[in-house]
Amino acid sequence: MKFFHLLSFFLLLISISIPSTSARFFPNISSIPPGFIPNGTQSAWDGFKKFAGCQTGQKQDGLSKLKQYFNHFGYIPSSLSNFTDDFDDVLETALKTYQRNFNLNVTGELDQQTLDQLVRPRCGNADIVNGTTTMNSGKWTTSPHFHSVGHYTFFPGNPKWPEDQRDLTYAFWPGNGLTAEDKSVFSRAFARWAAVIPMTFTETNSYIGADIKIGFFSGDHGDGESFDGVLGTLAHAFSPPSGRFHLDADENWIVSGDISTSSLPSAVDLESVTVHEIGHLLGLGHSSVEDAIMYPTISSRTKKVELASDDVDGIQELYGRNPNYNGTTISTPSVQERETSGSSHVNSRSAPLALMTVGLAFLPFL
Repeated sequence: MKFFHLLSFFLLLISISIPSTSARFFPNISSIPPGFIPNGTQSAWDGFKKFAGCQTGQKQDGLSKLKQYFNHFGYIPSSLSNFTDDFDDVLETALKTYQRNFNLNVTGELDQQTLDQLVRPRCGNADIVNGTTTMNSGKWTTSPHFHSVGHYTFFPGNPKWPEDQRDLTYAFWPGNGLTAEDKSVFSRAFARWAAVIPMTFTETNSYIGADIKIGFFSGDHGDGESFDGVLGTLAHAFSPPSGRFHLDADENWIVSGDISTSSLPSAVDLESVTVHEIGHLLGLGHSSVEDAIMYPTISSRTKKVELASDDVDGIQELYGRNPNYNGTTISTPSVQERETSGSSHVNSRSAPLALMTVGLAFLPFL
């Protein structure tokens, strides 16, 4: 125990001594004078739009980057890495699988509908893991009143938190310097999941001892999953029981106000992304149901925080049902704080982020 206290103190000293870089955080974007809004409004994938109408057998500069995109999200096997600019069978196969997963017309061509989906900001977690996709497989789920088809998925092997770890703790990297309002965004997000399953989430000041470790990073941050600047991939989280949850510090994060009226085209709602990534932390993969929280993409200037029935069915298959859950709609959790040495406790209800970050390469492995 003494070792962990010393290590936590050491990490705190590091966070103080290493220069921090600010994530792009705006509490209320409408109040920001236009001259103070940073540049950087284009997604890393906007260049894909030039491929409109490209078909099998053709060659076009930059198609290799599209293949890298599909490789990153699991549509092209990792064993294939020597990508060319040819629209070959490998690309066509990946494209058809992608179209099927996102409920698009399965044409194998880069039509406008497909390109519009490809350039949307999204979670950095892969849609296909170990060559297997289940996003659009469909499965029958039952309730006392009806049968429904679900498209929720799990990580390979269906990992979940053990039975003796259903009261989880979470902490922020000491260099983040979050305010109480900042942290409440995460508290609300955790509460949405706690409302439907028998689990609790409690903030702790001990980063090294927390079950879930949260941080904001730029570019290559040491876990093999680099961020790419404004839009593109927004965040990623690892399957249980890793507990690692990373967000891209370069995004223009919004934590309050009406994001739909934002004057910043690249504004991203932090709570929406956080709710999605917590689903991964608990063991859910991506869903092909567009209304579901676990759908892989979200447009900028969009808020999406309510769990859909597909999310609820999936998470309850892993952990069972919260006895206090009424089985119908999930409303925004109310605020409840526990005054225990600066920590907050999330049960089926909770409390609502300014963020700063350090780009420390070894941090994601802690």
